[in-house]
Amino acid sequence: MRVEPKGDQRTTELSVPNAKTARVDQLPNSEASWFDQAVRPEQQGRQAQRPEPTKRVDQLQGQASQRQEPPRQEPQRQEPQRQEPQRQEPQRQESPRQEAPRPEQPRPVPPPRQEPRDLPVTGYDEEPEDRLTTDEPKKSRKPLVVVLSLLVVAALAGATVYAVNEFGGTKAIETRPPAPPAVVQPLVKAATAGGPAPTPAGVQQALAGPSGNGALGTLTGSVIDPASGAALWQRGDTTPATPASSLKILTAAAALLSLEKTDQLSTKVVQGAEPGTVVIVGGGDPTISGAPGRSVYPGAATLDDLAGQVKAKGPVTKVQFDLSRYTGEALGPQWESVDIAGGSVAPIVPFMLDGGRIDQTNVNGARTGSPAQAAADAFAQRVGASAATAGAAPQGAQVLGEIKSAPIEQLVDNMMQISDNVLTEAIAREIAIKTGNEASFAGGVKAVRDVLTKNGFDLTSATFVDGSGLSATNKIPAKLLTDVLTAAAKPTLDDPRTAKLRPLLTALPVAGGSGTLAGRYTGTAAPGKGWVRAKTGTLTGVNALAGVVVDVDGRVLVFSFMSASPRNPETEVRPALDVMAAALRGCGCS
Repeated sequence: MRVEPKGDQRTTELSVPNAKTARVDQLPNSEASWFDQAVRPEQQGRQAQRPEPTKRVDQLQGQASQRQEPPRQEPQRQEPQRQEPQRQEPQRQESPRQEAPRPEQPRPVPPPRQEPRDLPVTGYDEEPEDRLTTDEPKKSRKPLVVVLSLLVVAALAGATVYAVNEFGGTKAIETRPPAPPAVVQPLVKAATAGGPAPTPAGVQQALAGPSGNGALGTLTGSVIDPASGAALWQRGDTTPATPASSLKILTAAAALLSLEKTDQLSTKVVQGAEPGTVVIVGGGDPTISGAPGRSVYPGAATLDDLAGQVKAKGPVTKVQFDLSRYTGEALGPQWESVDIAGGSVAPIVPFMLDGGRIDQTNVNGARTGSPAQAAADAFAQRVGASAATAGAAPQGAQVLGEIKSAPIEQLVDNMMQISDNVLTEAIAREIAIKTGNEASFAGGVKAVRDVLTKNGFDLTSATFVDGSGLSATNKIPAKLLTDVLTAAAKPTLDDPRTAKLRPLLTALPVAGGSGTLAGRYTGTAAPGKGWVRAKTGTLTGVNALAGVVVDVDGRVLVFSFMSASPRNPETEVRPALDVMAAALRGCGCS
């Protein structure tokens, strides 16, 4: 069903029928990433007392001995590799020891520090000396405090280190050099282009079994070594196939290549033509939050902020909204209106809240068929006006309030993580405006094609009608996806495209960890968990996976797989694609 524009206003929005099918990637319930663990707190530094240069060190027995001179505080030593906030410990008073007729002033001695036990660590090995517990007897801890204090003072002074033993007499002092600093070793091997280079024969052997899974139906794809540019595996990689949401890779790449990463989308409210009237000028930001702190879009601007700015300028009696930034149809070619209630999309207009979601916290929840009207009414309610109406902003009108989106780079990251169709189409229109095309579906597609072609990518066999991949008529070859990802994943910046495209890699969901891959990579695909980053794609009878993986030799590989199959996507097709990518992780394919 298409929306026909009325008169000059061409963004008429839709009523919502009941949902029938889900047409795009559905995210699993949000869970903590498998790799998110708390870092084990390090030891705090201890205060040290500087020994007098002309006095010997007294024996350490029983309770801590008192010194003749009043204590003075030395500067706290900072550990060379760890900086933790200094914890203030309570002090206690001890009775002075009587060694001379003149009474001594009691010296405060800090109580033994309670060390945390059995906390998880992540990323690094711990040295044995980091594993202190509270099970040591008090009489053995106090000499240790003095020993460490003397070591700290002497090290700071650059002098010989005198370590105090628990023994008395002439053995109370011995000389030894300071301990070397702790060596920190990462548990994860760094990706490098210097590892053994994979070979086509090795990769083909690794994928022979997984690619033969009958659940994959008609499979096309390719695997590339971005360090050398060598093609390692190919199957119909130049044959156009339906990409579903993996098409978002092209829109994201065009945005990173043509827009400034720090650009923001601005929504303004201006003075209307009549007293008390204000006009909301839609600026193309679909991420504005209607309930602060509850948005699926990190860093989103808030409607409350915009309303607060306007209310501070004076009373408002009438609210209008201007949607003239976009032109053309509000729903894309071959889109179905049933997908609005299904949560896949909302009409594409330049002013809305939370991507048109009715429940702004539910990333897969139903959306409204009238996102601009709903957003304008919510604004009118906040400023104490009646229901909003469509209108045009006067030329050169005074700006009463303005809010801005997160930067483009963050918007690209978010659209890739949650596979958000509305946000993707908004970004495609920003590319169109930047390149001088009309802000419509056709203009966005033309802009994406023009930017990628200008940057050396071959789109001659690619045909697509939207920027998000929601249309089943879109067709692109797997090689186009791997070509774009290869440019982003090159180990050096000799290619001028690489620096601009690098954020594309970190925007890809992590297998078993984030976004549309958070609930995947279990069972036989588990070896790829955490090592695969990829964009998913799902339509009826179509599944795709395209991204990067680090193999066991530390080599980065780029891949794209597209499957056309009538088999169950949840239990058969997607798991089979995950196994293929996991096989590349386990591939020592040199």
